[in-house]
Amino acid sequence: MKFSSTPIPGLAVIEPEVFYDERGWFMESFNLQRFRNGLESLSVIPPEYFVQDNISNSKKGVLRGLHYQLKPFEQGKLVSVLQGAVYDVAVDLRAESSTYGDWFALELNDSNKKMLWIPGGFAHGFLALEDDTQVSYKVTHYYDKDSERSVLWNDKKINVEWPLMSEYYLTDKDKEAPEFVKRI
Repeated sequence: MKFSSTPIPGLAVIEPEVFYDERGWFMESFNLQRFRNGLESLSVIPPEYFVQDNISNSKKGVLRGLHYQLKPFEQGKLVSVLQGAVYDVAVDLRAESSTYGDWFALELNDSNKKMLWIPGGFAHGFLALEDDTQVSYKVTHYYDKDSERSVLWNDKKINVEWPLMSEYYLTDKDKEAPEFVKRI
């Protein structure tokens, strides 16, 4: 597995080693020892554990996010795509961070097989770029309804540069999420 840092400290792009032959291909989707060692090589503190794996299926144009949970239920997420493609976005909400309010995005798809490690303290969202897109993500804390929060997906202060679509499909909750208020 190849681990790469991003302009935002704490985020990491992971490229698994894929073995191809006449039968198809094989890869490790997760290896705890390699995951921890890879993050530590980037001076990123790895999570102690994951508690749950989630899978979502979305049609093209579905935008989910930008979601996060408050302390002590912040969720670290290891995001990958099983089928299709997404434009995956993480927004730094760590008030003490030099990159507070900044965002990072990349395309995750079933061809490049890249993964994105998003530690707690970030809002996360994605836009499905193809029909029948399946996203898998491991999380470090269980869902907690009382600590669930969102930031408006097209907030002008954050200014995520989402790919243009003829139509975006969002839940009412995501459409009505509050704007980002930068804490000083």
